[in-house]
Amino acid sequence: MGFVGMIVAAVVVVHAYLWRRLVRASTTPGSRSRRVLTWALVVLAVLMVVTFGGSRLGLGMDVERVVAWPGYLWLAVMFYLFVFGLVMEVPRAVATFVVSRRRRTAEAAAPAERAEEEEAAPVDEVVLAGAAAGGGATAHGTATTGMPMTEEAAAGTPAIDRRLFISRTASAVVAAGALATVGYGVSKALGDPVIERVPIRLPRLDPRMNGLRIAVVSDIHLGPLTGRGHTERIVRMINGLEADAVTIVGDLVDGTVAELGRLATPLRSLESRYGAYFVTGNHEYYTAEGPQEWIEELRSLGVRSLRNERVEIRHAGAVLDLAGVNDLNGVPSGDGPDLGKALGGRDVSRPVVLMAHQPVQVAQAAAHGVDLQLSGHTHGGQMAPFNLLVPLQQPVVAGLASVPRTGGGDTQVYVTRGAGFWGPPVRVGAPPEITLIELRA
Repeated sequence: MGFVGMIVAAVVVVHAYLWRRLVRASTTPGSRSRRVLTWALVVLAVLMVVTFGGSRLGLGMDVERVVAWPGYLWLAVMFYLFVFGLVMEVPRAVATFVVSRRRRTAEAAAPAERAEEEEAAPVDEVVLAGAAAGGGATAHGTATTGMPMTEEAAAGTPAIDRRLFISRTASAVVAAGALATVGYGVSKALGDPVIERVPIRLPRLDPRMNGLRIAVVSDIHLGPLTGRGHTERIVRMINGLEADAVTIVGDLVDGTVAELGRLATPLRSLESRYGAYFVTGNHEYYTAEGPQEWIEELRSLGVRSLRNERVEIRHAGAVLDLAGVNDLNGVPSGDGPDLGKALGGRDVSRPVVLMAHQPVQVAQAAAHGVDLQLSGHTHGGQMAPFNLLVPLQQPVVAGLASVPRTGGGDTQVYVTRGAGFWGPPVRVGAPPEITLIELRA
């Protein structure tokens, strides 16, 4: 079916639901508001498809920048309209049931009430009332029904009005909730990342390395919605931590060096005692030119890429191995992770910290005796309730966890929420993060 095909199918299904619940249910047939809202949904659906397929359709970064803001913002609004719409299904159904039940009760009681009125009203009064209305024949017809036709029609109106009122109220609640949530999420996504200070004990750490600080950042996602200021702020905040080493754990970019190289240049200003290191994420393999051009670009900026290899961090007379492996998305092109190569031949008596973009790689890390794995990829879910779906693919959504390690003990894995965003510039329940890990013996 293909990526674009799946996107189109999902967009059509969700927009059809939104039209049914928010447009058709709260507007009258043939009304101007229904026509306007219907065409608005069609235009926004097309815009979203263009936004997602921009790079695959060869539109270029300049065009992507034009459509990305409205396209991705509508994606977030659409998602939360869908979520709030589903939440409102229950109260909407209850309210509609109550109104319908009251209507049926009133209709069932109406014949008995009319019969009582006929018995109580003298025949001559009915005839006189009918004559005054325009003739004897009409009078007898009116006496049979118990009320004029205009009153019968009016009797059904309140129930219809109530159902329309329920639909419009539910639509207003859904729209208000979605817009408020997206507004909050935009403020978080575009704001300063949170600094998470995380002490981690490594049983094999030499006491002389006690207090070694490693800055961890991932998922910066330089792309059509970010500017140079995004990178400058991240670099400034990392430098303020005075870390001994800086690790960039994948998904740095969403484009080529030609398109985004200017946005990455502030990385040249990263400061640390033992250097800055990078491993590829899945998005580096999605770019038109692949990850190699970015590896070379980062080298020119003073950031070393660990390509299934390791370096020794020597501190206060002790040594720690810092290793890095390629992302799993490199497997089809023969550029996947190779822990055997990265960790082979090392001194197993000293601890090793592994940079691996995806948390799911921790199973292999534990089999190779890794003490600590640093990962990203999940964004912490980025937009709740997506965090509930992440465990279907990854063992950890965010934060610190551990798995049993081959040979005894545990392999710990820390998953950062990332400092940027992918797609919508929205973060709900998962603020952007820069982590400072302090190793303890």
